[in-house]
Amino acid sequence: MLLKEYRICMPLTVEEYRIGQLYMISKHSHEQSDRGEGVEVVQNEPFEDPVHGQGQFTEKRVYLNSKLPSWARAVVPKIFYVTEKAWNYYPYTITEYTCSFLPKFSIHIETKYEDNKGSNDHIFDTELKDQEREICFVDIAYDEIPERYYKESEDLRYFKSEKTSRGMLQEGWRDSEEPIMCSYKLVTVKFEVWGLQTRVEQFVHKVVRDVLLLGHRQAFAWVDEWIDMTMDEVREFERTIQEATNQKIGMFPPSISISETPLSSCALTGPASAPSTPMCTDAPEALSVPKDRPRKKSAPETLTLPDPVSPDVPHGSTLSPNSVSNHIQSSTPPSSSNELAEIRE
Repeated sequence: MLLKEYRICMPLTVEEYRIGQLYMISKHSHEQSDRGEGVEVVQNEPFEDPVHGQGQFTEKRVYLNSKLPSWARAVVPKIFYVTEKAWNYYPYTITEYTCSFLPKFSIHIETKYEDNKGSNDHIFDTELKDQEREICFVDIAYDEIPERYYKESEDLRYFKSEKTSRGMLQEGWRDSEEPIMCSYKLVTVKFEVWGLQTRVEQFVHKVVRDVLLLGHRQAFAWVDEWIDMTMDEVREFERTIQEATNQKIGMFPPSISISETPLSSCALTGPASAPSTPMCTDAPEALSVPKDRPRKKSAPETLTLPDPVSPDVPHGSTLSPNSVSNHIQSSTPPSSSNELAEIRE
């Protein structure tokens, strides 16, 4: 297990980013998707938690075979996806990534947002429970980004928002920019396979860091597109772009599931597009046995054994039960312990 805490600051407020986060995730997923690869949205619906309150649950499938390194592509199937499940109780979110092909692989991300410049060293004290972690600051303006993701319009050293007048971000901008907020992300990567664990966990953290850097850069670079949106408007944008993304990667029809009624005890726990597997154990009616069906007698109710034949009875003679009983009763019992011993022998 490899645990790191990422701190990513942006020239926004936590309240503003409530809208910006939803807009960025939807648009980013659409841009990073292509036919056969990308992000398929399976579920996106309201969810209420007894501890965290009202939130939003999403389930996605991330198809990324071509994005894997060559050594990883050699051992995974061509149709390869990671399942993402996210519970958004903004300003607190939980995201989990799993893969059925790699049961010992998982990524767990807990995120908290605060209006500061990444100065809260105790924000995850409850979650960490004295576990050691590496703290990594991510600079959305000056950290190097993979060349394939670079766009001049998203270079925050030169970008200036027309609607908010924020930007261009200069060296040391975290100490001078107002407003400022920080995304604190506690990321746990597990790949418990001997011989590959360290290499895979380090690689996954590098990918996670690149994704966080790109996503938060885009959130601010696109600020003029979403800053005036209401929550209803961004949810409608989210729904529209998700359907377009599903079609873009070749999922016809779009498989976004919206549940309005509680699931029964026999309901599926998997996504709507997965094969149906009933979770209850009752036999189908066609296979049940009628309760009033008469039992078929394949053997007699009682079993009658042949009478034992006394050695005193000549072969071919018969002996009645009464005569056997009389014969046993009339036998003389042994008169001493020596005789008992002889009988045992």
